[in-house]
Amino acid sequence: MKDLKTFEAIYILKNNYIGNLSYVWKNKPYVIPITYYFDEESYSLISYSGEGHKIEAMRTNNFVSMGLAEIESANKWESVLAHGEFEELNGAYAKQVLHKFANGVKKVMFIKEDKYPDLISDFSSKTLSRKPIIYRIKISEITGKVRTY
Repeated sequence: MKDLKTFEAIYILKNNYIGNLSYVWKNKPYVIPITYYFDEESYSLISYSGEGHKIEAMRTNNFVSMGLAEIESANKWESVLAHGEFEELNGAYAKQVLHKFANGVKKVMFIKEDKYPDLISDFSSKTLSRKPIIYRIKISEITGKVRTY
């Protein structure tokens, strides 16, 4: 097993769209899968959600992490962990970022899975009755590991 260089970890983040978000709510750690887009320009992970304990938890304690792993076998895998700060976005800028998220995820899906979804609902299970909360995680640190035998 060896450490990934930062550019290798970024490559993995850029070429995936589902990760495990970690946050703390009422003194308990939680890890949940999210759909995300890695935005190189802002060096952040973009996502959205409805109101709920995840959003409230991140508003209360904005230090979070997101991890992902690409696993072929016990002896062939890569994993990445990104630490950062939750930032809720609002107004016209939030709509612009949500558009970037949707187009970015579609592009990754096309490259990785050879499919191009028409709507966000084609790759996200969120069925929001209210306005979505668009957020990003401003990355402060990225680490990664790889094992190949």
